[in-house]
Amino acid sequence: MEPNNTSENLFELQIDAQSNNHLSQAAKWAKFLAIVGFVFCGLLIIWGIYMEIVLNSFGRLNGEAGAPFGAFSNFGGAFFLTFAIAGAILYFFPCLYLFRFGSKMQTALRNNDQNTLTNSFSNLKSFYKFLGILTIIFLAIYLFSILMVMVSAATMR
Repeated sequence: MEPNNTSENLFELQIDAQSNNHLSQAAKWAKFLAIVGFVFCGLLIIWGIYMEIVLNSFGRLNGEAGAPFGAFSNFGGAFFLTFAIAGAILYFFPCLYLFRFGSKMQTALRNNDQNTLTNSFSNLKSFYKFLGILTIIFLAIYLFSILMVMVSAATMR
């Protein structure tokens, strides 16, 4: 009779000293990259706010002088701020998953805790899943853009 418990590890994999060292190093680099990513998210938002302020003040100055770029400058500031916030939010989640992976991996290896190790790998899976879905979305956008350019070029003839 076969065992019914499918949650057991079928291959009884072990983490030896060399694997432990590799995972420990990967966790340190993952945390480093995640922290740099969090800083980048903050800088991206600050950049968006800066561009909003600069372009709005530029638009006010040009608007007072009657220059034709006043309305564009106001729109440009809102565009940069929206782009920066959206980009920071989009980049925040992979950084969060990567940070959780690194932190939990270090804890799991230090305490020899299987549940924390599993949770760490779950965050790594979520990191790659998020990036995979994002890649598919951007590839679809690129493909759609190429098709639109081809259709536009064909209709111009």
